[in-house]
Amino acid sequence: MTTPLHGLLSADISVATAGVSLFADALRAQAVPVTETAWQPPMEGTAADLALVVADPRREEANAEALRRMTAAGADLVDVRPAHEALGLEKGTFLHAGPPIEWERASGPLKGALIGAMLFEGLADTAEDAEARLASGDGITLEPCHHHSSVGPMAGVISPSMWLYELRDEVHDGTSWCSLNEGLGKVLRYGAYGPEVIDRLHWMNSVLGPLLQQAIRKAGPIDIKAIVAQMLQMGDEGHNRNRAGSLMLLRELLPSLITADGSSDDIAEAVRFSGANEHFFLNLGMPACKLATMAAHGIPGSSVVTTMARNGTDFGIRVSGTGDQWFTGPANTPEGLYLGSYGPEDANPDIGDSAITETAGIGGFAMAAAPAIVKFVGGDVPFALRATQTMYDITVGEHPAYQVPILEFRGTPTGIDVAAVARTGLLPQINTGMAGRVAGTGQVGAGLVTPPEQCFTGALRALAQRATP
Repeated sequence: MTTPLHGLLSADISVATAGVSLFADALRAQAVPVTETAWQPPMEGTAADLALVVADPRREEANAEALRRMTAAGADLVDVRPAHEALGLEKGTFLHAGPPIEWERASGPLKGALIGAMLFEGLADTAEDAEARLASGDGITLEPCHHHSSVGPMAGVISPSMWLYELRDEVHDGTSWCSLNEGLGKVLRYGAYGPEVIDRLHWMNSVLGPLLQQAIRKAGPIDIKAIVAQMLQMGDEGHNRNRAGSLMLLRELLPSLITADGSSDDIAEAVRFSGANEHFFLNLGMPACKLATMAAHGIPGSSVVTTMARNGTDFGIRVSGTGDQWFTGPANTPEGLYLGSYGPEDANPDIGDSAITETAGIGGFAMAAAPAIVKFVGGDVPFALRATQTMYDITVGEHPAYQVPILEFRGTPTGIDVAAVARTGLLPQINTGMAGRVAGTGQVGAGLVTPPEQCFTGALRALAQRATP
């Protein structure tokens, strides 16, 4: 004789619930074990588009291919060259972070960085003259860094005379570029343009750039991807904490740097500047991530995000399956810790191309690997752990090379899926520096931020329109 209901009534009951917590609370009140499923309806207004995208027969294979390309991409530092030589930038052309924007809508820090770049390039004698010429647009061209396979932190301004790191992905025949890092505080990328900023840029142009070029060409290709993998094991997350990465890079460069053709004073200052700059490596981690996301771009049917970038006014994303179309929304203002007497009223909305790190699976997505980051951006250690664990719910896989020790060396969550973001309502977690709202201020703090929802709902709609029945 069989047991009624297969023994269900004689066994201990364990219940799984989904939806409002009322059901789970009622069961717990009766001492019934409950497993509560984290569930919520998809983002408002996305149900129809989400159904089309999820049903697209190309999507699963396309996303798997995007992840494969992203994680297989190489990133070797091969050279340092001026932007006019590397990118063909002509005088009066300036690249900037984030999606396209005109001077009239530009944020304070972006305007400040453009003013500083004008002074640096000798296109204006005073800040007032620079601002007037930028406003008139006479002989001035503004374009996103991403349109030139390059990335720039914060304001991200690249002018023709600036020296750039050049990285290669031999696996997919890709090349990316990024400017040299100026350090923290009153620097061009945070919108400062005082005499000390311009003097530092001239020194970087005349001394640091040429010395680094000699050192890198002599040292041979330097595997930046391998350094990223190691720094995650050493307490960095690759966006706002780069201490281990910067020291490992300096270890690779130092033997050829100290024997470069230059005065002993210049070499000593270059070594001191590089060694004292904890974010020296950031400007190499970013183009390494750009190479990874470039490799995953342009796959029909893929809902994987390949760009997240901000210009201080707009936050924009691009998606593998929708080509070079930008999907934008108003940039949110980070919440976090402030320097000195600065406060929330001083902070500009989110800015910079450095969210390319999260797009490639590090930065805010790897916060569990760097719990000390909370001392810089706010939050606490449990938050850092939760941030990484939550991001697995909106990504298509894990990075085999980028691993998180505290999570039993699990790969970082990689490949943001637009459909998963819409379905769960979870937004990508980004940690970032904060620039002063007023042009010329510089850095005011660091914090945490998420993109606006409309970036993802807009991308989902475009994917739905392209979906194959």
